[in-house]
Amino acid sequence: MENDQMISPTDIITGIVFIDGELAMLTLTADGELRWTEYGLRQQLSMKKDVLGFVVEGKRIRVKVVVEKEAGICCGQFDGDFVRKDFVFEPLIDQNGWCFKLRQYLDSLGRPKRLLVFVNPFGGKKSAREIFVKEVKPLFEDADVQLEIQETKYQLHAKEFVKSMDVSKYDGIVCVSGDGVLVEVVNGLLERADWRTALKLPIGMVPAGTGNGMIKSLLDTVGLRCCANSATISIIRGHKRSVDVATIAQGNTKFFSVLMLAWGLIADIDIESEKFRWMGSARIDFYALQRIICLRQYNGRILFLPAPGFESYGQPASCSLYKEPPVSDKELGYQGPETNFEDLEWREIKGPFVTVWLHNVPWGAENTLTAPAAKFSDGFLDLIVLKNCPKLVLLSLMRQTSSGTHVESPYIVYLKVKAFVLEPGGLVDEPDKEGIIDSDGEVLARGKRTYNCDQKALMSYDKLQVTVDQGLATLFSPEY
Repeated sequence: MENDQMISPTDIITGIVFIDGELAMLTLTADGELRWTEYGLRQQLSMKKDVLGFVVEGKRIRVKVVVEKEAGICCGQFDGDFVRKDFVFEPLIDQNGWCFKLRQYLDSLGRPKRLLVFVNPFGGKKSAREIFVKEVKPLFEDADVQLEIQETKYQLHAKEFVKSMDVSKYDGIVCVSGDGVLVEVVNGLLERADWRTALKLPIGMVPAGTGNGMIKSLLDTVGLRCCANSATISIIRGHKRSVDVATIAQGNTKFFSVLMLAWGLIADIDIESEKFRWMGSARIDFYALQRIICLRQYNGRILFLPAPGFESYGQPASCSLYKEPPVSDKELGYQGPETNFEDLEWREIKGPFVTVWLHNVPWGAENTLTAPAAKFSDGFLDLIVLKNCPKLVLLSLMRQTSSGTHVESPYIVYLKVKAFVLEPGGLVDEPDKEGIIDSDGEVLARGKRTYNCDQKALMSYDKLQVTVDQGLATLFSPEY
């Protein structure tokens, strides 16, 4: 971890203590191991990995611990990868010395001590408040983390809050929600005049929404389940990783994305299934079946700047990206990455399309491994394109998204790109009926005669461009 500090060998403390009524020799080593012998067996706990914190109870010191479950065991306070336990000992002498050394080592790990927590009570099955109270808050209390809790009351509440907050008050931000609040937080931080400083603040996710694609991607990378238990412990441990941020632009209008952009079938499913939100995550599968039965194809064109190794995809094309005149950061915040792509070798694919999917991380939702080759901070986006496809094959492909094997299909074009341009058109069968462009679960553009087309969207259903800034944002992450 970036903030780890080495403890001098002189900082070891050893003493005789009572453990379960028996005398034992307990040692805290310079490597952060608590070691003792109990019933003839040598025991140890890692301060980095196992220990959350400790409290003093009279003469006893209670160490708050989490340990990984054994395979096949389902027990403990939480349904997750870890079991909550306590290790209690009573020093015969120098209790203050033990407390000092334990606190000194924990402080040396650079863990977060002050967190801003957004809880979205409206996302998914509306369980975020319960998840926070029963699973998240007790772990933070064990780790002695101070929390400032903000329940989101309306859409863009989190974005408004982070745009004006004092970033020096916090060591990080936590979103107990789906991916929507994360996206609001990123966009809010990037719209600040001090966005460079603000983006150094790590953001943590606790799954409590419909999609949970970002936290699933983070936890799955190291083999952990996508649950509040594992997510919260990862935040407490304080490890971090950077993540690419994509700038989606249409003229002077911008949206900053950390997950995905979709047009066609996937966007239609994601947005039009909102009418079945009461079903929770099942709404996606339910509406996907309806959309496949009545399959739509869209006219249009995509242009892209391929990553090294993908230059053979598509056909040669020329492309000129829109550039704004220079402005002051203090006026408008982050303006997107520097783009000097005009003289490079652009490629194009022409429609009609069933769907076009652009992804920043592997998982689009807990059960959808959209882009299995996606990396968090490689500076590229994964592009998935599906043109013509038989309905039965498409139904099979949708099932295969749970394992990521859909990208192996000959009907799928799968590649990495540095920049991307979408020129959306109308339906093949109904040219005057257009589609929806969706990014990170939010509607960017609604075309003519689409679902809720009377609602105002951020952009128009027209040409837009996507560029990526490598490793721009910071996330709390399991150690990898």
